[in-house]
Amino acid sequence: MLFRQLFDPETSTYTYLLADETTREAVLIDPVREQFDRDRQLLDELALTLVYTLDTHVHADHVTAAGMFREAVGSKSVVSAHGGAACADVQVDHGERIYFGSHALQVRRTPGHTDGCVSYVDDTGRRVFTGDAMLIRGCGRTDFQQGDAATLYRSIHEQVFSLPDDYAIYPGHDYKGRTSSTVGEEKEFNPRLGGGRTVAQFVAIMDGLKLAEPKKIAEAVPANLACGRPQLVEGPWAPIEETPTGIPEVDVAWVRDTLGSHRIIDVRSVMEFEGPDGHIPGAELVPLASLGVVAASWDKDTPLITVCRSGGRSARAALGLMSMGFDKVVSMRGGMMAWNADELAGAATSCG
Repeated sequence: MLFRQLFDPETSTYTYLLADETTREAVLIDPVREQFDRDRQLLDELALTLVYTLDTHVHADHVTAAGMFREAVGSKSVVSAHGGAACADVQVDHGERIYFGSHALQVRRTPGHTDGCVSYVDDTGRRVFTGDAMLIRGCGRTDFQQGDAATLYRSIHEQVFSLPDDYAIYPGHDYKGRTSSTVGEEKEFNPRLGGGRTVAQFVAIMDGLKLAEPKKIAEAVPANLACGRPQLVEGPWAPIEETPTGIPEVDVAWVRDTLGSHRIIDVRSVMEFEGPDGHIPGAELVPLASLGVVAASWDKDTPLITVCRSGGRSARAALGLMSMGFDKVVSMRGGMMAWNADELAGAATSCG
């Protein structure tokens, strides 16, 4: 089995890629929206077909990329049936399995951090992906999103500590540079849950924590409950679809139909602009790193469409331009990958 551990430095979030090396079917656990371009590129480079994105819970500190992958490659989003995200393609419960190629991940309910927390057990690789429920020498907090310390204690002891001691633990986050642990290590050394601590001792420890709310909770929770899918917003100049994180987007078809009517700002590098993906006719190349300086002299009433390879950088560009006072800005959903796919589909249709 192919396995990669990926990291988002802003939120200290781990994303995990697993794939069948024969069928090339793959799954991503806890993908982060801001890392969509990175993860999509890795899938392409390794010639993998993403079949599922799996979220361990409704995150409060980052927005899932599940919706973006669903739109880009047709993968299905998977969440717990107890998580409250009714928009998910697949809602799983305890004991069920998610299959990719000849491999499978077993679902184990591990509530306590949130009602919808699940851990995914890979018996082939002898490891468990615990999300925020079980961290290295720690655990998820229990003071919001239906958190309950006694429930989390039971979840960890019954569903994680019941695994063989040599099973590796891969958590949803780590803030000290650690990448993994084992069941045996955490049973012995975890200062909250290990060392024979009782449920009463654990509850007292968790009640004594005085933690600030996650910085992104206000946007992340509603966005993740919507699975990252955009919502249609009536706009005066474009059929804008606003994502749960507030990014205004338009689709490729509308951009193609209105070509020449708006400024198209391509925020990729020079090599990408002139490379095999090509560029939209009439697009202006302004690499993302220089956009703030270059755009300072632009007319803020001019409608702008930002474009990149797959939509991640153009979304950041749109938000950056909006923060500068531009109020007619949209990102083209799916980037040049979607543009070229639409062009190929059109060519195939015309050839009958």
